[in-house]
Amino acid sequence: MASVFSSLHESLQQVLADRLDWTELREVQERAYAAVAAGNDALILAPTAGGKSEAALIPVMDDILKHGRPGVACLYLSPLKALINDQEERFRAFCIPTSLSVMKWHGDVPKGDRSWKGEPPHFLMITPESLEVLLQERDLAGDLRQVRYIIIDELHAFVESERGVHLKVLLERMDRLAKRKIQRVGLSATTGNPEEILAWLSDGRQGAELVAVPAAPKEKHFRFLVEPEEDGRIDAIIRTVAGKKALVFVNSRSVAETIMQRASGRLPNLHIHHSSLAPATRKAAEESFLSGDGACIICTSTLELGIDIGDLDVVVQVGPPATVSSFLQRMGRSGRRGKAANVVWIVKNPCEFLCSAAIIECAMQRCVEALHPPEKPYNVLIQQVFLTLLRRQQVSRKELAHELLSYPVFSGIGEGDPVKILRHLAGEGYLTTDGEMLMPGTEAERVFGRSNWKDLYSVISGGGEFRAVTPEGDVVGKLDARFVTSRDGGEVTLGGRSWTMVKSDEAHDLVVVVPGGQGISRTFWTGSGEEGYSPLVCRQVRAICARGKSILPLSAEETELVATITSRLPPELKKPGLVVAERKGNRGTEVLIWSFCGSRFNRVLSHILTKMLGGRALVRYNDFLVRVHRAGKAGASGRIGEVLEKIRTMERPRLVSALPLPPRESWKFARVLPRDLFTALVAADYYHLDAFMDEFAGLDILVIPSGEIPKTR
Repeated sequence: MASVFSSLHESLQQVLADRLDWTELREVQERAYAAVAAGNDALILAPTAGGKSEAALIPVMDDILKHGRPGVACLYLSPLKALINDQEERFRAFCIPTSLSVMKWHGDVPKGDRSWKGEPPHFLMITPESLEVLLQERDLAGDLRQVRYIIIDELHAFVESERGVHLKVLLERMDRLAKRKIQRVGLSATTGNPEEILAWLSDGRQGAELVAVPAAPKEKHFRFLVEPEEDGRIDAIIRTVAGKKALVFVNSRSVAETIMQRASGRLPNLHIHHSSLAPATRKAAEESFLSGDGACIICTSTLELGIDIGDLDVVVQVGPPATVSSFLQRMGRSGRRGKAANVVWIVKNPCEFLCSAAIIECAMQRCVEALHPPEKPYNVLIQQVFLTLLRRQQVSRKELAHELLSYPVFSGIGEGDPVKILRHLAGEGYLTTDGEMLMPGTEAERVFGRSNWKDLYSVISGGGEFRAVTPEGDVVGKLDARFVTSRDGGEVTLGGRSWTMVKSDEAHDLVVVVPGGQGISRTFWTGSGEEGYSPLVCRQVRAICARGKSILPLSAEETELVATITSRLPPELKKPGLVVAERKGNRGTEVLIWSFCGSRFNRVLSHILTKMLGGRALVRYNDFLVRVHRAGKAGASGRIGEVLEKIRTMERPRLVSALPLPPRESWKFARVLPRDLFTALVAADYYHLDAFMDEFAGLDILVIPSGEIPKTR
């Protein structure tokens, strides 16, 4: 049987031989080629550096070269502009020698370069938000009718967010523009429910195939350092990365800034990388790895995705990440080209050590978090209402409601909901009516109409950060709006440097900064790390506690640490379900509800308990348990157990009423939603109430008889 390689277009064979020294394709590329060549949608799963990009590019290039496809033949969609910039070089290296053209289009590309004269490019690399803009430009959008393939990189970064909903709308609109089913090729890291994600991507439009090639077993080195003091952790980082090429992953921008500032001057070629830094600063960090000397980047999840930063000597994880998926992405940054993966964990206490061990155990057992798309994406629905009116100027109420519900991604929205939304928008002045026809109203123009309706093209809320600029107009990065408005000037840290805020302009989300002193200043951003550890990680922590040891080959000291932690916990935790116990303390009786279900589950449970208990009861939660203070005298655990049993029989509307509504500003267009639909959105996609109810219904409730239990942390 002839190999796929020998059947490729001759010029493509030549590129693969010259660029990669290939005479055959890897398994993931062989299988992806077969899936795409058969006309199927495809989801390609492979680890970092597993050849996913080539697996998508090869069959698409081969088809274009063999059949001379006109116009824009392939869209490459990415969640990050930086990833497009990084992948552009790879695409050009493949395409230019074969006379195929490549163009990138996003907000950082000069406006004059976001167009084409004459022949459009064969490959157009773009973000969803920029594609939304492009589809509004009638002349250029016409060239998209020829698109035959859409490659979506880092698909897992879209699925659970509103950007994923927006992406699905754009994919459907591309089908309608082309008047045929464009093949969709998704590239993703491993997920716990790949078949469901493939179905989400393809929508049952045509054949769909999963191409999942697990990573070949290879050597991995892990080392744990438990350092309770911040100074000790900084010293440990410096010892670990000195003279090496290293990524130091942290779980928040604030921690990244603190480490960068405290390590500056102690390491050469030290850089920082996170989402609130100016693009030039991030680019300088990425390019630092091109030198032959040691280099270190302090980074957040921004370097989890497929930006190529070359070979690494070590990955340092400061505090455990929230998910197994995130850990796999970070670990995949090392151990390339035949080297062993090398990860050093620097944690501050035994609990973080235990969570780190749980994450590695999950990875060993190939257990990864499942992805779940939003259920009630009213926010994106409203965006599409205004964008449709912007494109068509006016449309009938009935026609607009019918069009919105025709998008598969809105299938979970009730048939009468668009009509209710349109009626509400008209009543609030966001729409104006002429008989049955609808047009944008004065309120829509006031709120969304600035800069030629620019705010409509993205579902990402942009009001949470201020641009930090120097008096000369140089952009330093972005600062959290609450941080800026809570202070009258003062020192901040951004990019690892100290700055002084001298003037803020809330009307334009702008703050002027000048170089500041040399002291340590703390900067915070809200909204990061809110969900805590994933339920998968929490359940694995419980499994370790139940067996009293980890399955990892730990040192004697680390083994003793696990044993010490687990010995402090009630033995009843070895059984599944909710374990309710009470403990007497200085502030009276406290009831502990051990769930190991994660902070999202425990947050919902806490709100419901607060509503049911009322009075003086104070309910708090973390990833592993719910604490009820002021729950009464002896026997409180039994009373709490009875309340938990009652929750099983509560109807959904009563549970919804117990959940406080978060600020509408968390969603870009939620300010114009009717209250009942906003409540439905919050219950479904903020609290994930249905998932909570399903999980709670399956949990046993075990009440430990009154009495003291060992103190827990």
